[in-house]
Amino acid sequence: MNRLVCTLVILMLGCFGSLALATEDKFHFDEPKKDALFLELTKELRCPKCQNQNIADSDAMIAVDLKRKVYELLQQGNDRQQVIDFMKQRYGDFVYYQPPVNPMTIWLWLLPVLFIVVAVVGVVMTRKRQALEISDEQLAKAQAILERDE
Repeated sequence: MNRLVCTLVILMLGCFGSLALATEDKFHFDEPKKDALFLELTKELRCPKCQNQNIADSDAMIAVDLKRKVYELLQQGNDRQQVIDFMKQRYGDFVYYQPPVNPMTIWLWLLPVLFIVVAVVGVVMTRKRQALEISDEQLAKAQAILERDE
C-alpha cells in the first residue's frame, strides 16, 4: 500500500513538473548583452491585458506574444529604443511604464504635486483659523488669571 502511494505521488509530481516546464518560454541569444536587454525590456513593458503587470511576469497569451515579438526584434538587430518605439506605436503609451510628458499625460506628473500643495495650504489655513478663534470660555479663564494676579 505504501509503495502504491509513493508511486502515485512521484507520478503526480512528475506531471506537474513537466507542466511547469512546458509553460516556461525559453529565449536564447548568442550574446549575453542581448539576453540582459531582453530581460530588461520584458520587465519595462506592461501587459495590455493585465492590470499593472509586466510581460515578464504575466501568463496572458498577449504577454507571451509580446515576449516573442521582443525576441524577434532583438534577433533582427533592433536596439532598446527601437523595440520600445515599436511597442508604443502598436499598443500605445500604456505599454511602457515610463509615459512621456505630453499634453495627455501632464496630469500624471502634476496631480500629485498639486494635491500636496492643496493639502499643505489647507492645513496651514485651518491652523491659522483655529489660532484666531478664541472661545468665550478661554477668554473667561484668561480674565480670571489676570484678576487673580492683580
